[in-house]
Amino acid sequence: MHHVYNIISYVFHPLFIPFGGTVMYFLVAPYSTLQTESGNILPIFILTVIIPIIFFLILKNLGLISSIFLPKLQERKYPLYISCIIFLMILYKVIPNNYVNELFFYFTGLLTATSATLILLFFKFKTSMHLLGMGSILTFMVALSIHFEVNITLAISLFVLFTGLVATSRLYLKAHSRNELLIGFILGCCSQLIILKYWL
Repeated sequence: MHHVYNIISYVFHPLFIPFGGTVMYFLVAPYSTLQTESGNILPIFILTVIIPIIFFLILKNLGLISSIFLPKLQERKYPLYISCIIFLMILYKVIPNNYVNELFFYFTGLLTATSATLILLFFKFKTSMHLLGMGSILTFMVALSIHFEVNITLAISLFVLFTGLVATSRLYLKAHSRNELLIGFILGCCSQLIILKYWL
């Protein structure tokens, strides 16, 4: 079971959540064009997946982090700073060139949640980024379903199941306490719920 939960932790790593939400948007949005998709998906993939992996390798070689799961409290500040900068770049450089209102607020929510996690870090609280990511994308999916009046109940149900599996895996691997998982999920959900009034 240890290997299974490790695989779940890798597959649903928070690194993939921004890109996952972007792909989900274009799968659900009825009026997306090829130009808009290519103008957003590729830059967002490079900025949120490729660049963080490069930074991870650099930080690991410098001895500042030990694992992609950032087990120690002090290891988390550098990746969180980098995430905030990347989200700002997406909000100010990528999305305005191919403006997608829903995606803009999705990344605004992610930036808000990441900033809140960084603040909690200064109070010595290790928030679960896995559950933060799952809460964010799950709330975004529900909002997209309502916004576009598209029935994606099956996809939402699957993500509820995946969220439970991720939470179970993090507990089993002793990566987080229940409070850390709960706060992460609440931050992810609330950061998206707060900005819903601007686009839903």
